[in-house]
Amino acid sequence: MEQVKCECGHANPVGTIFCEACGKPFQDEHSTSLLDMRYEGSARRSITYKTTIIDKIWIFFSSVKVGVWIIILTLVASAIGTIYPQEMYIPPNVEPSEYYADQYGTLGKIYYELGFQDLYSSWWYMLLIASLGMSLVICSIDRVVPLYKALNKQRVTRHPSFLQRQRLGGIYKATDEEIAVVKENLEKKRYTVRTENGNILAEKGRFSRWGPYVNHVGLIIFLIGAMLRFVPGMYVDEALWVREGETKAVPGTEGKYYVKNEKFIMEVYDKSKENQVFENAIDRVGNNSIPKNFQSNVILYEAVGKPIPGQKPKLKEVKDGQIRVNEPLKYDHYALYQVDYKLNEFSKMYFTVEEKATGKKVGPIAVDLTNPKDSYTLDNEYSVKLLSYFPDFYFDEDGNPNTKSKVPNNPAFVFKIFTPQTKNGEVSFVAIKENIEPLGTNKYKMSFAGIDTRNVTALTVRKDFTLWILGLGGAIFMIGVIQGMYWNHRRVWIQKVQDEWWFAGFTNKNWYGLRNEIKGVLQGTTIPELEDKGLTEKK
Repeated sequence: MEQVKCECGHANPVGTIFCEACGKPFQDEHSTSLLDMRYEGSARRSITYKTTIIDKIWIFFSSVKVGVWIIILTLVASAIGTIYPQEMYIPPNVEPSEYYADQYGTLGKIYYELGFQDLYSSWWYMLLIASLGMSLVICSIDRVVPLYKALNKQRVTRHPSFLQRQRLGGIYKATDEEIAVVKENLEKKRYTVRTENGNILAEKGRFSRWGPYVNHVGLIIFLIGAMLRFVPGMYVDEALWVREGETKAVPGTEGKYYVKNEKFIMEVYDKSKENQVFENAIDRVGNNSIPKNFQSNVILYEAVGKPIPGQKPKLKEVKDGQIRVNEPLKYDHYALYQVDYKLNEFSKMYFTVEEKATGKKVGPIAVDLTNPKDSYTLDNEYSVKLLSYFPDFYFDEDGNPNTKSKVPNNPAFVFKIFTPQTKNGEVSFVAIKENIEPLGTNKYKMSFAGIDTRNVTALTVRKDFTLWILGLGGAIFMIGVIQGMYWNHRRVWIQKVQDEWWFAGFTNKNWYGLRNEIKGVLQGTTIPELEDKGLTEKK
C-alpha cells in the first residue's frame, strides 16, 4: 500500500492519523477537538489491513476487549478448578469417575465429565493459556512498534494545528530572555531539551511508555514457564505412598530412582513434658494427639542398567536421610517432601480353619493384604483357596461385594476351605466381624487369629526446571508495573509563530502533576499558567 506523504516531506504509513514528524492531522485539519495521542496517531496494523484471514486473526487478538475476556474465562475456569480437589490430590488407587460421583454427587459427576478434575492439563485450558499468550504478543506488537517509530521520528517544530489541539496550551507574548529562562528551568527539571530554529521540545520519562509492554513481556515469559511444566522432564509434582519396609519407584523419574521407607517416626506433644505455653492447646485437643514431629527415614536407590521387563531392577544406594516437614531429601534436581502419613494400616491378617462342631482349629495362615497368595496349605490335608479379595470392602447398588480402592482399609475375603471331611470344599465369606456362608451351612469356618499393622508415609516428589522462568517473568512484570506506575511521559513544545510564542504540553497520565510542573517552569517570567482544555471541556 502506498504511503501518505505530508507537506513537511515525511512519508507516513497508510492509516496514520497525523504526521509522525510534524503532527499535521490528515483529517479534520481545522477541527478544535483534542488529538488522540494514545499511540501518537501511528498506523496500527489492526486498523489498516483488514482483507486476508491473517488480518482478521490479527484484528481479533489485537483487541483489548478480547484479551480481557480471555483473562476472565481463564480466571473463571481456574476458580472452578478449585471447588473440588484435582485428580492428583484424591486418594490413591481409586477410580476418579466413581470418586467424584460418590463424594460430590451429581455436581461431582458433571465436574468430572467436563474435565475440571484435571483442569491444568486439559486441552481446552491449555488452549486458553495459548490464546492469552497470543493476545499479549499481538497486542504488544500492534502497538509498541508503530509507537516506537513515531516517537523516534517526531521533530521539534510541529504543525500549528497539532499545538492548538493539545490539552495543555496557550499563545502568549514573551521575550527571548523569558524563553531562555523557561528553557533553563526545563533543564533543571531534568527534561531533555532539543532546539530547532529557536523552537523547543522538552521531553522526559519516555521510557515509562514502554511499561505496559514490559508487563506483557513478563506475562508472556511467565506463561511460557507455565506451559513448559507440561513438557516431560521439566516439571514433576507427584504423590508417593510408601509403607514401612517397602521399596517403590519414584514417580516422574521414569524408573531411574527408587525409595525405601526404612522407618516412620511419629512424635506427639506430651503435656507432662511441655511448658505452660502448650498446655491449653493440648487440653483442648487431647493428650498425645498433637503431632510434634513426623518423619521418614528413607534410602534412595538408583537403578543400575536397563531392567528386563518382568524382573526387579538392580539397585544401588545413592543417598539416605531423614525427611521431615520442610526438610526434604534432595538429589539430582529431585526433592522428596514429607506431607502426610497413615498410622497402623493393616498389613497381614491371620486366620485358622475351625471345625464348628468341636472348636478344633488348624493353622494359622497369614494373608499378606498387599500381595495375597491364591492358596494356602495347612497340616493334615487342610488347605484354603482364596477366591476373591476386597481390600476396601462394601456392598454395591446390586448388593454384590466390591472394593472402593486397593488400600486395605476394610478387607474382606471369599475363601474355599478344603478338609479331609469336605474334599469338594466349602465357601466362606469373611470380613471384619462378619462370617457368611453363602452356599448353606458349613462344617468349617475361617476364624480370625490376629493382625499385623504398619505405618505408611506420604511423600511428594518435586522437580522444577521452570521455576527460574516463572521468577524471571514475574520480575520483568513487576519492573513494567513500576516503570509505568511511578513515571510518566511528559513533553512541552514551545514554538514561535510570527511574533507570538505557542506553548503546548502533553503527558500520558497525571495531568495535575504536569500542570504544576509547567507552573514552576514559568516562574520568573510574565507568561501566565497554561490553559487546561480538558478541564474546560468537562465544565
